[in-house]
Amino acid sequence: MTTRIDADLIEDPYPFQAHMGYELTGWSEDYSRFEMPIRRFIENRYGIPHGGIYGVLLDTVMGFAGCYTGDPEQRRFAMTLSMNVNFLSRPKGKRLTAEGWRKGGGRSTFFAEGRVTDDTGEVLATGTGVFRYRRTG
Repeated sequence: MTTRIDADLIEDPYPFQAHMGYELTGWSEDYSRFEMPIRRFIENRYGIPHGGIYGVLLDTVMGFAGCYTGDPEQRRFAMTLSMNVNFLSRPKGKRLTAEGWRKGGGRSTFFAEGRVTDDTGEVLATGTGVFRYRRTG
């Protein structure tokens, strides 16, 4: 799925995001996508991305999938209540892509699914999560 993102919706990366190097590359109602290069400092002692990297990407992408408003003045935030990660493979490429989909929910909580692939199409990890919308202010 290719989703163009409105440049007005892109927020400045927070310090952790900037350090890790992942960026928002797609965002629309019930969907988000982040991409990240594979760099040496995210790898474990086996020379592959540490499993926590997949957790970070899945947590982020699933949370964003439920928070799209289409209006940069009306930002929505969520916090993770529960998350499961399944590790399926190791990357063959040089870039990670995480996609997330809001699958349901209500006024205060939502459910999401996510997937991390590499630039060869290899599915590396999947996840599910439950998120609570945060009140602003």
